[in-house]
Amino acid sequence: MTMTKKLYQIQIALKEIKPKIWRRLLVPSNMLLSDFHSVIQAVMGWSNYHLHQFVQGETYYTVKMADDDYWDEMGSVDYKKMKISDLLSFEKEKINYVYDFGDYWQHQITLEKILPFDAKGKYPVCVAGKMNCPPEDCGGAWGYMDMLEILQQPEHEEYKGMLDWLGGSFDPAYFNLDEVNQMLP
Repeated sequence: MTMTKKLYQIQIALKEIKPKIWRRLLVPSNMLLSDFHSVIQAVMGWSNYHLHQFVQGETYYTVKMADDDYWDEMGSVDYKKMKISDLLSFEKEKINYVYDFGDYWQHQITLEKILPFDAKGKYPVCVAGKMNCPPEDCGGAWGYMDMLEILQQPEHEEYKGMLDWLGGSFDPAYFNLDEVNQMLP
């Protein structure tokens, strides 16, 4: 029995941050997880500097490293040949995606809708979203919230240093759908 390719409407949302930072995508159900990882990096504004994994239950789906001595002990699965549909198969099903094990950015990925595949469409595509993605290496959710607090206080002793580190300014509410779609692979 062959499975017909479908179109998945997926929401990706950063956990532990308010207001919610999220993106809504349309992707083919047969997209490889390695390609989906690249899509997440693009739409969330990450630069792919760090390790990542998909998590479903107690299983960790990631790229197997040649020198990983703990692979078998960690419940890890090499996702090299896996597709999104291997982890998400019904509406409202959720998995997690973790990026940067130091900052530990947790993303909740929700399969919102399963739609008929439209061969005329260009996929992947981001169809909606809200808020700017935090900058790389800002210290995870708590570091990001501290950064935003400092940026609201020009008299704060770390304000100038924070602006210098950011390369100027940072607008947490900024989101441009066209720019996000231009970043997609």
